[in-house]
Amino acid sequence: MKTLTAKEEEVMGIFWEKGPMFVKQLLDFYDEPRPHFNTLSTIVRGLEEKGYLSHISFGNTYQYYALVSRDDFKRQTLKGVISKYFNNSYLGVVSSLVKEEEISLDELKALIRQVEEETDMDRKNL
Repeated sequence: MKTLTAKEEEVMGIFWEKGPMFVKQLLDFYDEPRPHFNTLSTIVRGLEEKGYLSHISFGNTYQYYALVSRDDFKRQTLKGVISKYFNNSYLGVVSSLVKEEEISLDELKALIRQVEEETDMDRKNL
């Protein structure tokens, strides 16, 4: 999955929240001063080229819709960060969060219990 610029991610957020739409409709979700129609159209076409959006033709205009879900995007983005900054070490990520006090030891223990319970339930359902 190709990375997105901040503007592309902003546009995708609108598609994920609002669903399929025409570029003209996309403009309505921006406060003044709104971006120019051509600017948004260029961003949307770029997102389509990157495989994030597709379209349905209605005469000479297109209604765009998301091909990639927000959850898939978050998952891939997280994997990219872990790969780039933590040498693919999920343990390194958790260790960093604990060291920086972004997550407490109690929260970490609760997370471990939750994962263990879910794993036990999955085994029982097999």
